[in-house]
Amino acid sequence: MKIGFIGLGNVGAKLAGNLMNNGFDLAVRELDKSLAQPFIDRGAAWAESPKELVEMVDLVITCLPSPTACSQVMEAEDGILAGIGPGKLWMEMSTTDESEVRRLCEMVIAKGGEALESPVSGGCHRAATGNISILVGGERATFEKALPVLTVLGRRVLHTGEIGSASVLKVMTNYLATVNLVSLAEALTVAKKAGLDLNTTYEAIKISSGTSFVHETESQVILNGSRDISFTMDLVIKDVGLFDSWSQEVGVPLELSPLVLDIFKDGAERYGPRELSPNIIRRLEDVAGVKVLAPGFPTEMVDDEPPAIGAEVIPKGREV
Repeated sequence: MKIGFIGLGNVGAKLAGNLMNNGFDLAVRELDKSLAQPFIDRGAAWAESPKELVEMVDLVITCLPSPTACSQVMEAEDGILAGIGPGKLWMEMSTTDESEVRRLCEMVIAKGGEALESPVSGGCHRAATGNISILVGGERATFEKALPVLTVLGRRVLHTGEIGSASVLKVMTNYLATVNLVSLAEALTVAKKAGLDLNTTYEAIKISSGTSFVHETESQVILNGSRDISFTMDLVIKDVGLFDSWSQEVGVPLELSPLVLDIFKDGAERYGPRELSPNIIRRLEDVAGVKVLAPGFPTEMVDDEPPAIGAEVIPKGREV
């Protein structure tokens, strides 16, 4: 299967790299060709437009920063929809709006192609090792067709049901992670101000009922000072905003979601929209007059799961 990839940013480049590492024939397209050059140097084909790319491949993957960017790549005069048809499969791996991905998938299917939404979860460091989780919405037969690719890209792959279901679940999980990040920022700042040893604080949380995936990854980058998980405040605002809008559409008045959204909007205004998301803790550091760092803390995140090529596939309906 020949694969085309559009969107070689923080996550996309790592996913595309996994495909090349595992022997897939790859073609690439990027607005900034310099981002594609490392792939071209390794033998990937270059396409001058999304239309040209989809005509070269069996499966085209998009991994883009916003629903607007995806719509432009799909619907431009030389976009994916201009070249897609029978025998072609489009797989959207961005975190996007449920109604928008459904609309675009319907347009692909109307032209005789097949479509899946496949947002990823777990962070850039796991995307690089093939340990990321992938939520997949779409027809089961199409899911099965894409499975050999999906199991290279991710350790856990879950078929969530019809188109749109994966996007809803993805923004929900990002919302939950964001709430957890805000609460950890508060806890770590209080610990620092109270004079607790932050290495001990980290370990205490890790072995207690308060631990979580977010603690074991993002607390590390807070305490080691890098603050870098390759995710920025504007992306948090996009994802939590999507969840907040969805909750309003279904008529559930939320309390935490609007508050968390306001916290990150304030953080983006103070420090810039491209500020790294764990630096939301700066709002508290600035007020408390402290810097939340743990001397001697490990400088790199430790992933407790080994790199995996043959991923575990979690069928629809099975509990995780």
